[in-house]
Amino acid sequence: MDDATFARQLARMSDRLCSRILHEDIEWVDVAIEIESLRNFVREHAPDRLELFARLYESRFRRFWEQWHSDVHIGVF
Repeated sequence: MDDATFARQLARMSDRLCSRILHEDIEWVDVAIEIESLRNFVREHAPDRLELFARLYESRFRRFWEQWHSDVHIGVF
């Protein structure tokens, strides 16, 4: 998979999860499962970018969760 295709697919998957967090009554466990799926996707297609994924994407998902579901505490995953 070339870099452009990887970037588009990761962006699409990330946007989908962000949309679910913002617009659905989703549980944190489901968010964590999707994050792990995204992490595996990055590990498979761009293992050198795992740290970047953790810093950018995982923090984005946590921030969205905390802003939109502040009544539910999340644990470490």
